[in-house]
Amino acid sequence: MRPRALLVGTAAFLAISTGWLLAPANGQQATVITISEAQPDPLGDVAEALRRGRQLEGQRRWGDALAEYEESLHQHPTDVTLQERFDFARLHYDLQRRYNDRSFCETVVRLSPERALGLYSQVLLKIDSHYVEVPQWKGLVDRGSDNLEVALSEPTFVARNVAEAARPALGAFCRELRELTAAQSVRSRDDAARTVSLAAGLAQQRLGMAQAAVIFEYLCGATNALDPYSAYLTPDQLNEVYAQIEGNFVGLGVELKAIDGGLSVVHVIPGSPAEEVGMRAGDRIVAVDGRSMQSLTTDQAANLLQGPEDTSVRITVGFPGQPPRQLTVRRRRVEVPSVDQVTMLDPERGIAYFKLTCFQKTTARDLDAALWKLHHEGMKSLVIDLCGNPGGLLVAAVEAVDRFVDRGVIVTTHGRSPQEDFTYSAHEQGKWRMPLVVMIDQDSASAAEIFAGAIRDHRRGTIVGVRSFGKGSVQGIFPLEDTNSGIRLTTAKFFSPNGHPYNRVGVEPDVRVPRVRLAAKLLNGRLPPAGSADNPILVAALQTIRRMSPPHTAALQARALP
Repeated sequence: MRPRALLVGTAAFLAISTGWLLAPANGQQATVITISEAQPDPLGDVAEALRRGRQLEGQRRWGDALAEYEESLHQHPTDVTLQERFDFARLHYDLQRRYNDRSFCETVVRLSPERALGLYSQVLLKIDSHYVEVPQWKGLVDRGSDNLEVALSEPTFVARNVAEAARPALGAFCRELRELTAAQSVRSRDDAARTVSLAAGLAQQRLGMAQAAVIFEYLCGATNALDPYSAYLTPDQLNEVYAQIEGNFVGLGVELKAIDGGLSVVHVIPGSPAEEVGMRAGDRIVAVDGRSMQSLTTDQAANLLQGPEDTSVRITVGFPGQPPRQLTVRRRRVEVPSVDQVTMLDPERGIAYFKLTCFQKTTARDLDAALWKLHHEGMKSLVIDLCGNPGGLLVAAVEAVDRFVDRGVIVTTHGRSPQEDFTYSAHEQGKWRMPLVVMIDQDSASAAEIFAGAIRDHRRGTIVGVRSFGKGSVQGIFPLEDTNSGIRLTTAKFFSPNGHPYNRVGVEPDVRVPRVRLAAKLLNGRLPPAGSADNPILVAALQTIRRMSPPHTAALQARALP
């Protein structure tokens, strides 16, 4: 069985609220770029987000609706109606993902009622042992009932699990289910398992459903009810998580984003199969294996793009202003660099740059290679780009900070169990001591916030950009016996060296780039390339680091100490 891994990445969804502002390194005063911004109407923004989200719900575009609500919650984290619609869309979205997942469907068919109930009990035991807060067993069962009712409203689930003759009785069954579960006293794990067994038996009697399918809805409901980051992981999803940790996966080598019911290519990994056949950022996927995107959901299209190593997929892509192109891409193992775009932005002044894309097992090695390369090219100061970095391994973030901070606390974690309380500190060897600027944006999250927060609290560099995502919890990955699946559970919260929380707070930059200025430069939801003069966060970072490191200051040259 694979060992448990600790993740601090945005594997799901959460909103953030306000943060704080601290002085940057070198004794400078904190700076705010004071470009006037029009003040938005909060109530109008929320109403418009709800209108668009409801419209997407009506089209059963649950992933797009979820993204709409998530973006609005990012700005209005206390709005109750937004949160309710977010939760509702998430129930439907997660269900669609499960039933588009071959490995999940095979697991449901394979497990007997007894083994499925044993798996549910195993999940409850892990929640009881490791979750950051005391679980409310009745609430977890109720969320399972919500999951099952949502499932019974989805044509895909009904077609697979409910006999046609029983479908007129769905409404009566849901009412009877609520009466059954409301009558149960659920105060322990055993009470929860007993109630779920009764619910599964009732579904089999009234609707002819396989009990395992019912039990899995209660299992997924229990994990999803905990927080936005805890979840059941199907066998394929668990393998994907481990592939992300290792920094490689089998696929095409593209980063995709759902836009208007389709898929847009936002990044192509250098050296990947996709790059070799000429795919590029900005391409829009029109068809997959001859099936038009108009007849597919984004999840269905994404599933068609996946497949075993050394198999091929036919893709039709369009680029604005150009005719569609037919491409055949062979899937193979792709190495994902955690450090990208390693370059000298200003050779005359010795200003170096690289982008930290994520935190994985290879990050420390990749970081060392980038730093020595730039050192040999004359690096005197450094810009580290964390924009869009969703996080990753906690230990990888600690190792990265340790390259630049010579002593003191990097991050602390606190959980319900004392075994989750840790203090991670820097070591006094091999430090890089150059003027440092760190770029962050609203998508810099979790492990990226650990890095930026430690640099800020130790006054080791200046943080430039916009307030980060605000995800301050640690997740553990727990494999489940007998199914090759697993669960992701929040086990602790983490705090900055000065003891500040990150959750729903984030890291406030020392040099802020106004959102209105930033939004005007976004291309398909991403900033222009790092080297582009149209990237406003990079422009502000360069202005900042040029003030910090004039070309004649030889004493500030980068050096690695033995």
